[in-house]
Amino acid sequence: MEFVNLYIKEVVASGIVIVIAIILRLLVAKIVRRFARVSEILVHRTNLVIKYFNILIGIITIIELFIIWGVKPQNVILVTSSVFAVIGVAMFAQWSILSNVSSGIILFFSAPFKIGDTIRIHDKDFPIEAEIEDIRGFHTYLKTAEGELITYPNSLLLQKGVTVIKFPREEKEFID
Repeated sequence: MEFVNLYIKEVVASGIVIVIAIILRLLVAKIVRRFARVSEILVHRTNLVIKYFNILIGIITIIELFIIWGVKPQNVILVTSSVFAVIGVAMFAQWSILSNVSSGIILFFSAPFKIGDTIRIHDKDFPIEAEIEDIRGFHTYLKTAEGELITYPNSLLLQKGVTVIKFPREEKEFID
């Protein structure tokens, strides 16, 4: 009981921050799901984007709690920059992973093509014409007319020219 009396402001502020974080997570999930429903985006892609936002909200909440409990902002910035420096060095060779994840989020919100569309990727060395089987967080699955299954990085889909080929096609049911 003495702890609560000593730190009543911090306890109340922490409770408010946690409640706001929970409400924000629910609100973001609702907004993303509504956008996905309007844009006819599959559920697993929607859940992936929601997971990315939840991680971001969690990190911001933890930083806010550190500040509330008296950790100086300079120390939070120092620790955060140190962690990012270590991660940056460790992932220097893996920068394409971050590029593919961010490209997956951009593809989710811009939706230039959908699963089931046939696309032509304008690559000088390896042009590809295939149907989009699935769009994941890191890569997209493409199926050629010959039946080949190609895993194509999302970052390249944004870097290369892509044409959506309009064929009269029958309606398919997609299963996650």
